Amino acid sequence: MYKKIIKPLFDFFAAFFGLLILSPIFTLVTIGLMFANKGNPFFFQKRPGKNEKIFRIIKFKSMNDNKDENGNLLSDSERLTKMGAFVRKTSLDEIPQLINVLKGDMSLVGPRPLLPRYLPYYNERERLRHFVKPGITGLAQVSGRNTLNWDERLELDAQYVESMSMKLDFTILFKTVVGVIVKKDVVVIPGEMYTTLDKFRNNEKI
Repeated sequence: MYKKIIKPLFDFFAAFFGLLILSPIFTLVTIGLMFANKGNPFFFQKRPGKNEKIFRIIKFKSMNDNKDENGNLLSDSERLTKMGAFVRKTSLDEIPQLINVLKGDMSLVGPRPLLPRYLPYYNERERLRHFVKPGITGLAQVSGRNTLNWDERLELDAQYVESMSMKLDFTILFKTVVGVIVKKDVVVIPGEMYTTLDKFRNNEKI
């Protein structure tokens, strides 16, 4: 009942009213990032969702597209704008994902959608994360966010799928709001702390 009816309905209405309430902030951040990124405030990227179906995630664009003399993108730290750093620290970059929730690609709570190139690197248990819609926030995010290593994060995703319930979802949402307010476990440039999953798993085999 909860998984098939209540959760999807709650997601839709929460995302709809959330966008209405946050529309002034949404507008201000959009304008600020238009100037910071020379006209491009949004970031679109392909991500695997439920049943590994690919969709395009929408976020505020926190980094510019500056390149070096060889035409290669500069490092994340060099491309992160001041406005981008602000929206990441305050988690405002996640607001556009409410549009993904309205479209049915995502849920408010679920395993965070990762990159398509990571799909071959999950073990059988970790593939449970794709049995449900990905979320804007999840159990891993309120249990350490980007400060967890890959094994810990993916295990928490599997645990969430196994124990998903209304009580757990509302607990995660509450902890998320508190975490945003106190800026707990926020890592502005995650790549500076941990490597990508494919590199992490390949290093384990060495």
